[in-house]
Amino acid sequence: RSKSRDLVLPFLFQLPSKMPTKKTKTRKLRGHVSHGHGRIGKHRKHPGGRGNAGGMHHHRINFDKYHPGYFGKVGMRHYHLKRNTTHCPTINVEKLWTLVSEQTRGYYKVLGKGKMPKQPVIVKAKFFSRLAEEKIKAVGGACVLTA
Repeated sequence: RSKSRDLVLPFLFQLPSKMPTKKTKTRKLRGHVSHGHGRIGKHRKHPGGRGNAGGMHHHRINFDKYHPGYFGKVGMRHYHLKRNTTHCPTINVEKLWTLVSEQTRGYYKVLGKGKMPKQPVIVKAKFFSRLAEEKIKAVGGACVLTA
């Protein structure tokens, strides 16, 4: 048998101590033959199977009552599902100047909210909104489309 493993934390805080052994149910049931599990039914290991066993068979009522829809399939299969097809991080025109010093950019689309400082700038991105393109060109800048 393995020894019980207690969490030992040095002097951080005091964990509440366990109940004294002499007050446990096991101590009180010493001398009583079947230990509180009855003589007829007996306390056997896993009489209904382990875990979720028997959901379609001997535990059917419980599964149907408390977990409707647990078994079976729904909908159509989608082979090779790509979840990032709509991934498109955006940035507004007013925030463009915060990217000038950074090395890692990573925005796909430039949107047209806010005002730009009156200084020409070359902006590279995959997508530009109509308003963003107008504002960048209005200050003398250029919009370069990247793949």
